Amino acid sequence: MRLLYVFALIMAVRIASVFVVQTYYVPDEYWQSLEVAHKLTFGYGYLTWEWVKGIRSYVYPLIIAGIYKLLALLQLDSAQLLVLLPRLLQATLTAYSDYRFYVWTGKRKWALFLILVPWFWFYTGSRTLSNTLEASLTTIALSYFPWIGEGSAYLWPAAICCFLRPTAAVIWVPLVIYHLRKTRQPPLELILKHFVLIGAFVAGVGIAIDTYWHGQLIVTPWEFLKYNILHNIGSFYGSHPWYWYFTVGLPTVLGINTLPFIYGIMETVRKGDRHPVSKQLLISILVTLVVLSTVEHKEFRFVTSLLPLCLYVCAESLSRWSYRASRTQLWAAALIILLGNVVPAWYLSTVHQKGPIELMPKLQEIAKDYRDEREQRANILFLMPCHSTPYYSHIHENVTMRFLTCNPNLEQRENFKDEADRFFEAPMHWLRSHIPVHPITAQPSHVVLFDSLEKKITDFLINYKLLYSIEHAEHVHSRTGKSILVYQRLNKGEENAFNRQEDAELPAEPQSSENLFN
Repeated sequence: MRLLYVFALIMAVRIASVFVVQTYYVPDEYWQSLEVAHKLTFGYGYLTWEWVKGIRSYVYPLIIAGIYKLLALLQLDSAQLLVLLPRLLQATLTAYSDYRFYVWTGKRKWALFLILVPWFWFYTGSRTLSNTLEASLTTIALSYFPWIGEGSAYLWPAAICCFLRPTAAVIWVPLVIYHLRKTRQPPLELILKHFVLIGAFVAGVGIAIDTYWHGQLIVTPWEFLKYNILHNIGSFYGSHPWYWYFTVGLPTVLGINTLPFIYGIMETVRKGDRHPVSKQLLISILVTLVVLSTVEHKEFRFVTSLLPLCLYVCAESLSRWSYRASRTQLWAAALIILLGNVVPAWYLSTVHQKGPIELMPKLQEIAKDYRDEREQRANILFLMPCHSTPYYSHIHENVTMRFLTCNPNLEQRENFKDEADRFFEAPMHWLRSHIPVHPITAQPSHVVLFDSLEKKITDFLINYKLLYSIEHAEHVHSRTGKSILVYQRLNKGEENAFNRQEDAELPAEPQSSENLFN
């Protein structure tokens, strides 16, 4: 196949994912990229505790901020474009990394097929997640790795990847050792002239950028490791057993591709000399899983960067199997892999947790057009688990908004509970303590909540009317629900009409006290 046609096909799939994937995955997609870029560019927004403490690098948000600034200069900074263009940028980078994967694997048809169909990569490949960027940079670096001959070009994307996501270094330690063992150059010369120089340059530029934007000399990779590994702050957001990545995490990310991956492991173990690249990749995969398993907080997206390594093993094993397989077997294998990926990709991209994405355009319209009887703009309160929705990047209006925070216990206080925990323990108590009763105009103009909370705060909602009910998910959890509700505060004149409507639905009162007591 001509390389131009291959790239066009890959690009078409990735661009399509931008418009097909319209569901909410994790907060970091917005709060660690778009929200930061919005505040940098437009001067208002919200920075989470990670940015206050300096454990995140500004490199990725600055790229997005560059897009925002250009849109602002052209007076094209609509909320729709602020959401769309960063995803198109990430989709383009993902497409290029997919193309490099195809080239790296020897332009095999199985390789092209396997990089295009994985459900998790379709689901996350166009999201503005640092993990997606990490996976793309990892793939590009692997494609330039000197599996044959000499070269050090891979060090550039690998170094950038490790600076942005320090845990990515775990993948590269075994590969760097392999490179030093196989190279014909003097190892010390290679280290000093390439490893040290490239690493120092990337780190120097990154530290300079972060120091400028954080306002103090700071090394964000060190801060990241200090808080997440040494202080184990990540466990505040959940913990899993040590074996989770082996039994749940990686198998889920691979999905149906777990089957050819297991087959590839067996082939590589039996005939390691015939599969030197797969053998080395499996070592990196194993080391990475072991190291990540020592950290309590685990997520599916943390192994996204292992996807290209696993898919290479799959592609190589299937390519060799294809020589002795019949046409029927080939088509059956391809069809099973395709269907096994299409179903979860479709469901998770279009159905599951779609509420926040459908909610934000409605809130954007409210923020833009709403005025109360005093001509005050919208004041929106999110009574949801923290970071359940995007924020100012999707509203792009400088209105007052508040959500329940969930900052970790950075000061190591005893019996610590974050704001969200305190609210959900006693919703009405929290509302009485934090929301003024009089005048009514001092209350939020709009309240956003999951339907599971509605009955618990009916007394508070008596001054509100239901504006929108948006489908979200199929199952109700303790703090989420099947639908997202948007309530709007009643204006003067609406209160009596609203209450009369409610009264009309109540059963008729007894006509006399005699009937009542008898």
